[in-house]
Amino acid sequence: MSAQAITVKGPLGTLTQSLNGLVKVENNAGTLTFDVVNDSRESNAMSGTLRALVNNMVTGVTKGFEKKLSLVGVGYKAQAQGDKLNLSLGFSHPVVHDMPAGIKVATPTPTEIVITGVDRQKVGQVAAEVRAYRSPEPYKGKGVRYVDEVVKLKETKKK
Repeated sequence: MSAQAITVKGPLGTLTQSLNGLVKVENNAGTLTFDVVNDSRESNAMSGTLRALVNNMVTGVTKGFEKKLSLVGVGYKAQAQGDKLNLSLGFSHPVVHDMPAGIKVATPTPTEIVITGVDRQKVGQVAAEVRAYRSPEPYKGKGVRYVDEVVKLKETKKK
């Protein structure tokens, strides 16, 4: 821990978070404490935010994070090839998504995608980008969705 950043090292990698001047960080025998510098609302909010970010960093370098996506629809399939994800989502062309550094993708079945990494923000961002190619539509529920996502289906228009 330097004066400007906190670095967390673990078996899965290393993450660094820059510090904010509104938060005072102390190391007490391996336990980090986050205190406010003044009684402002911003300082109070930033201390909780920084605590959560560092907690996610520690969890990421020890266990890692993963997001699971499922493809719902006839002919929708995914295929992982190295650091690329090839998607067939009913368009006239295949969609190829490049993974950023530190993010791994796997496809246990053609309709499942598992995105893993140590940085929680990056894992969630990549999952959101993949989902945005064809988000679930409300009438048949077809598209790319998170595994735990519930899609409310609408009734079609009646004459």
